[in-house]
Amino acid sequence: MAVPSPDHPCWQKLASGALSRMKTKHLGTQLLIKNIERSSDPVPVKAKEIHAFFAKWERGLSAEVQQLPYL
Repeated sequence: MAVPSPDHPCWQKLASGALSRMKTKHLGTQLLIKNIERSSDPVPVKAKEIHAFFAKWERGLSAEVQQLPYL
């Protein structure tokens, strides 16, 4: 499964708090989740950051990428 496009609504949903429900053992993803939770950036900025992370690390995050549309 490929990472959804940057304009997919899942990114806004994830940036609004759904990312904390992701199940992952990947340390980098866990750190991203904590950083997003603590960030005071607006939702669109968070959404862009989340998308960039998953687009960059897509190959190593197949289990996490599969969860994206369902969180």
